[in-house]
Amino acid sequence: MNYKVPLKNPSPDITNAIKIIMGESPIKNHPPLVEYLIDPVHMKRIIEMIGENWSDERTKSLDNYIECWYRLGYDYVRIERDAGFATGGKEVADTTVKERTRKWVTMKSGIINTWDDFERYPWPEKEDIDRVLEDIMYINNHLPEGMGLIASHGGGIYERLSQIMGYGNLCVSLYENPELVEAVTKKIGTIMENFYNKLVQFEHLVAVWPGDDMGYKTATLISPHHLRKYVLPWHKRFAHIAHQAGKPYFLHSCGNVLEIMNDLIEDIGMDAKHSFEDGIISIIEFQKIYGKRIGVLGGVDVDVLARQDEDGVRRYTRKIIEECAPCGRFAVGSGNSIPTYIPLENYFAMLDETLK
Repeated sequence: MNYKVPLKNPSPDITNAIKIIMGESPIKNHPPLVEYLIDPVHMKRIIEMIGENWSDERTKSLDNYIECWYRLGYDYVRIERDAGFATGGKEVADTTVKERTRKWVTMKSGIINTWDDFERYPWPEKEDIDRVLEDIMYINNHLPEGMGLIASHGGGIYERLSQIMGYGNLCVSLYENPELVEAVTKKIGTIMENFYNKLVQFEHLVAVWPGDDMGYKTATLISPHHLRKYVLPWHKRFAHIAHQAGKPYFLHSCGNVLEIMNDLIEDIGMDAKHSFEDGIISIIEFQKIYGKRIGVLGGVDVDVLARQDEDGVRRYTRKIIEECAPCGRFAVGSGNSIPTYIPLENYFAMLDETLK
């Protein structure tokens, strides 16, 4: 099947895309495209499809990274970099890609279980932040005309908290050692705050879009009370940094976070929500409830992208567009990301249907 993508002559318009998501401009021809992450396995294939050579050398790989987003029809390049937090977990073989591993968060104890662990932990320094920002700066300085930069710290504050302490240990510590939880959270948050204070100074940054998976299928991973006490105040600070710089604050958060949705919108100031799973709430239903207050991003369920055929993906994508586009503040993309197990043809079908 022939696809519009990869595009031969893209014409990105990030100004219009942001205006649509922020409710300042209606959707005219088609909704903008959005994506949170695209697996490098797919990027390599796409770069080779357009006749370029894939390389792991730093500047060439970043050039390839930019070119991939550009040729797929996006108005921006999204990149995230972690300041260097050491996290616990278990690495296992990636069954979809040879010579690669996947990391699973430890369910019991983590790297920090005691105050002694806290004192020994190798916290990232200012120099680490400056170093990881170099890749983001490179992209900022090499964007094609019409494109913008969307970036964030790699990994959100709840994610790093649960990874460093271990999920089970965190849950127990919330009741038995809350002072330690507070100290770890404050340390992580302060480092991320420094990261964002520097990030928002980048000339072509158009939005701050972190990810912080705070839920699972039926509820939040820790109680809403504890999220409000330890985690959400930091998101509020990050959003304030973005807003003070004139940039919107989008949030990717997997799982059922409906119980804290009003906190995210009213208190934190989240401008758009990403990550939707039909088994929790579809983007169509979510927009009916919250679409007048925030933008809705993505929405094409990963299960659909992974298991249906191309026609099924097209029908699903078209239904979302027909339901959500008239309300505005909407952009099309996956409900989560584009991992290795999504067939490239299905990914292209979603993009192609949107660009019609």
